[in-house]
This record gives sequence, C-alpha cells and structure tokens, in this order.
Amino acid sequence: MKTLFAAALALPLSACAIIPDTPRVNGDAATQGTPVALGEAVWTGDTILKPLAVTEDSRCPVDVQCAWAGRLTVSTRITATSWAQTAPLTLGEPYEVLGRTYVLTSATPEKTAAGEIPATEYRFTFERR
Repeated sequence: MKTLFAAALALPLSACAIIPDTPRVNGDAATQGTPVALGEAVWTGDTILKPLAVTEDSRCPVDVQCAWAGRLTVSTRITATSWAQTAPLTLGEPYEVLGRTYVLTSATPEKTAAGEIPATEYRFTFERR
C-alpha cells in the first residue's frame, strides 16, 4: 500500500518536468553566420540547421564562362522545439516552413574546372530571415 501511495504522489510531480524552449544537439552548435561543414549544426534564431549532404552542385566553375550559373542544393535537417524536417536548401533561394524563412547564403569553396569538390571541404552559411 505504501508503494502505491508513493507512486501516486510521484506521478503529478513528473508532469512538472522542465521542457527546453529550444532544440538540443550533441555538442555545441555554431552561431548564425558561421560557416559549417557537412554534419555540423548551426543556430538560426530558435532553430538548428545541419547540412547533411550536397545533392546538387552544378555551379559554373569560376575559371570558366558559362551560359547558366548553375545551382547548389544541400539536404539540410531543420530542427525546432516541436518539429523537425529535412529539406533541400538551394543557394540564395529562400525556403519557408511554418512561418520561418531560411536561406543558404553562401557556400565555399567555389567550383573550378580542375575537378569535383570533396565533401569534407564544403562550408555553408545559413540565415534565418
């Protein structure tokens, strides 16, 4: 009977747990405006963005003249307190979800005619507008 009474008292207290108002990640996340590598997290307001993979890099090499500038698209995990999703963010194009707008504002290194860019060399800068 005492065990049942103790459990009944503990149950309402468990409902008083503190719930963080921002998402959590393992380790620290960089601040908005900081270039991050694939797999590294960055804070953008109350949201964390993590670039997962380059899904398209058809940018025109800087040492070649092209008729089309091309584009860079990065599969990005967007995590907020009550939701998360993976989205394709394209360099310079706004991506809107749940009233928030995110932009992949820059990516380095620039593409050259010399060859492909190793995934470990990419750095991305994100912004929440």
